[in-house]
Amino acid sequence: MIKNNIINCLKGAAIGVSMIIPGVSGGTIAVSLNIYEDLINAIGNLRKEFKKSILFLLPILIGMILAFAAMYYPLKLALKYIPFEITCVFAGLMIGSFPKLYMDTKKNGFKKIDIISIIIPFLVVVGLCFINGLKDVNLASNMQWYQWVLLLLVGALGSCALVVPGISGSLLLVILGYYQPILNMVSELKNEPLHAILVLGVFALGMVIGFFTIAKLMKFLISKFRRTTYWAIMGFFIGSIIALFISFDYKQIDNITLTVILSIVLFVVSTAASYLLTRYVDRKNRSSAK
Repeated sequence: MIKNNIINCLKGAAIGVSMIIPGVSGGTIAVSLNIYEDLINAIGNLRKEFKKSILFLLPILIGMILAFAAMYYPLKLALKYIPFEITCVFAGLMIGSFPKLYMDTKKNGFKKIDIISIIIPFLVVVGLCFINGLKDVNLASNMQWYQWVLLLLVGALGSCALVVPGISGSLLLVILGYYQPILNMVSELKNEPLHAILVLGVFALGMVIGFFTIAKLMKFLISKFRRTTYWAIMGFFIGSIIALFISFDYKQIDNITLTVILSIVLFVVSTAASYLLTRYVDRKNRSSAK
């Protein structure tokens, strides 16, 4: 029992790291670690099997919180000093995990109608990048009432990182312009503690609501429309990679030559690392299943 809790805590840490890094899907990590369906079932059966579900979810949640705390400052510094290079790392991590996601999706079969399932999510994610004013995010103390509602909705979208394989909730936050402001709010706990706690609390409430709502929705979709659902996830995944570069503010780049060279190196390394990791985990899961 203790051994399983420690293992689940470590798996939760891996998922937690993926949730804070744009481009990496917590759901995909959960699939790779062979706990995705158990996670969805535990969330879906929380009311029916409360004690059993909580005992399973608690170590994972603890691991996620610890990972977030460990990654916060390094990631904030990286986004401040090498933003485009880090964006290329995010893209590389996604592309490296693409073959595994594609093979898992392909196992469910493919029909011509599934092309629509890919195109619509793709257009939605990319289209978000071209909505004027979408990134005018204000999390200051003079926020209007509708901005609090938007923050709640954005929190719900952020929960996609864990629930939906192939979709990075934190990447959606980047596209919507909320990622950096939310990170900054953690630092504002020292300067404006009450406002920062309120903002983070509303965001967290949105995540909790989205987490349980989307988990139940995913459980239904996977059980009733498994093939179509996985191809839709593929559309979100591909669109997210393109949206990552469309949504980047290229005015942040100072030394173009150095930035390009370093970005290419980091992109190649992160792609290779992500690909090798997903292959290793996949092989390990196959061997343990035999």
